[in-house]
Amino acid sequence: MNLVSPVPQDNFSAALRSGVSAAVDWLIARQKPDGHWVGRAESNSCMEAQWRLALWFVGLDDHPLCARLAQSLLDTQRADGAWEIYYGAPNGDINTTVEAYAALRCSGFSADHPALQKAQAWIEAKGGLKNIRVFTRYWLALIGEWPWEKTPNLPPEVIWLPLWFPFNIYHFAQWARATLMPIAVLSARRPSRPLPPENRLDALFPEGRDAFDYELPAKPNPDFWDRFFRKTDEILHKAQNGWLGRAGFRNGAIRHVLEWIIKHQDADGAWGGIQPPWIYSLMALHAEGYALTHPVLAKGFEALNDPGWRVDVGDATFIQATNSPVWDTMLTLLAFDDAEALDNEATEKAVDWLLRRQVRVPGDWSIKLPGVKPGGWAFEYANNFYPDTDDTAVALIALAPFRSDEKWRARGIEEAIQLGVDWLIAMQSKNGGWGAFDKDNTKKILTKIPFCDFGEALDPPSVDVTAHIIEAFGKLGLSREHPAMVRALRYIRDQQEPDGSWFGRWGVNYLYGTGAVLPALAAIGEDMRQDYVCRACEWIASRQQANGGWGESCASYMQAEAAGRGDATASQTAWALMALIAANRPKDRDAIERGCHFLLENQREGSWPEPHYTGTGFPGYGVGQTIRLNDPLLAERLKQGPELSRAFMLRYGLYSHYFPLMALARAIKRD
Repeated sequence: MNLVSPVPQDNFSAALRSGVSAAVDWLIARQKPDGHWVGRAESNSCMEAQWRLALWFVGLDDHPLCARLAQSLLDTQRADGAWEIYYGAPNGDINTTVEAYAALRCSGFSADHPALQKAQAWIEAKGGLKNIRVFTRYWLALIGEWPWEKTPNLPPEVIWLPLWFPFNIYHFAQWARATLMPIAVLSARRPSRPLPPENRLDALFPEGRDAFDYELPAKPNPDFWDRFFRKTDEILHKAQNGWLGRAGFRNGAIRHVLEWIIKHQDADGAWGGIQPPWIYSLMALHAEGYALTHPVLAKGFEALNDPGWRVDVGDATFIQATNSPVWDTMLTLLAFDDAEALDNEATEKAVDWLLRRQVRVPGDWSIKLPGVKPGGWAFEYANNFYPDTDDTAVALIALAPFRSDEKWRARGIEEAIQLGVDWLIAMQSKNGGWGAFDKDNTKKILTKIPFCDFGEALDPPSVDVTAHIIEAFGKLGLSREHPAMVRALRYIRDQQEPDGSWFGRWGVNYLYGTGAVLPALAAIGEDMRQDYVCRACEWIASRQQANGGWGESCASYMQAEAAGRGDATASQTAWALMALIAANRPKDRDAIERGCHFLLENQREGSWPEPHYTGTGFPGYGVGQTIRLNDPLLAERLKQGPELSRAFMLRYGLYSHYFPLMALARAIKRD
């Protein structure tokens, strides 16, 4: 094995200091004028394809984005004709490819165009349209290419179900709830704007539409609830074609849903801080007769020009699935703290910006916790309805170094911290962990509904979020004997994998989960010589590569053998390093030095190039948490292999910068 050559200690220390200094300067140069940082959030081409189809649906055929969105699709097509979910995926994705194909046809590209011919051939080779997900079926229905009767029915009357009922909307995950509401309107009204005859998707129905089977594919070994909900869906469709579609209370339900949608629009014009509720809400309102000039719709479409959402690259435009300014700013402050670089104007502006971003109004979470004061932080520029526990935890860690400063005390930092701590304690779930947006969001029966095959319907507690909260409480001096801490630590211990690692819900994957847990344990003074900590360190050390780095493919969410394995990346190397540094075992010194050497060798002009996706939106399991990967029917059950067709992966543009900076700075302090 070719190991990285050892570096003389004096030179190594100097190289660490130089690398840290260059990384700090890189960040300072890229701070926004108002004090925040933000990197691009790259996802997949469904974003651009769906926006192109939405512009067609609402009649904005001459919108200046139409051609630019089409160009983005041409630019991101794989050589094999498909479009993929994440960089370097082993295969393309059937859903993204079908939606991109439809968007290009919608834009007037001929079925004989080389890009479309390649896409068509790839789709046919993968079995055609029979296994496309629910969302893709909805999109095809909206442009007249799929019968609405063969899409999962979502009755808008769900808005009236009481909180004690299992299918109340507040039992769905935040993202599912915000998306379900507008789709319920579309499902009830069944609108479509058919493509012109010359642009239809006839090529995707090679044996003719009449011969195509539009039914949802059967689940392997369906249980009672699988069969029950399939039958219920059939009954709802028949009722909608009959009495339900004519019932007077249906219009009342739709009006109630529309009021909910309008109330939930964010200040920047989007919804929920993410793409799906934003795009579906605009189409639902349009389908109900709201003019494009109506203030709600005008504001929603104008957000497409907001640089917080839009990224222009040459002749192409990419619309982000989300934006991450609060997250990026907090983590940059953590990196500055590690680098002992807090004493500068950039830091003061960032802390001031961060304090002003605390959400002090009730959101959807308050439906189940009506007596709790708000005090969280959200991920995005504008998302007051959905602050999350992960951002709140990291905000508290970022603010902790300033709480004793009289200047910041005069600006209310202590009150902000206390509100954040109290809100987090109230949001703790029964099992001791924390979900991202809601408390005890764990009703698995919801995942049986046909609508919920898109990715994740639930937001259960996760190890990485819980670890960040433990770390925040430790930094703020909360006793480990506090009941919330006792329960959280028990949850962390219970969730450890047999090999010593921890699953990563919001980052890829076991490197992220394990890299979150060990620094949290160190922050509360845990004895890092314990067996369970050592097993985690041994797992990390076993995954170090010959070049000194660490990497893990997104495929690890479906393939157990991919855990902790993949192309070495700067962000994942940093997570592994921070875990080993937190444990501070003498036997890991060589591994730490080789990992740092990998980062230093790959640093370019202060930063680290990294095309890989190391952020996780959805693992694609439906239940939002780790599952058994040794199930022989797993791929068939989930309709995804290692390409993750039901998952949603992200590349956060600054992950490959502030995480390596943290790791290198902590390596300096270790010595």
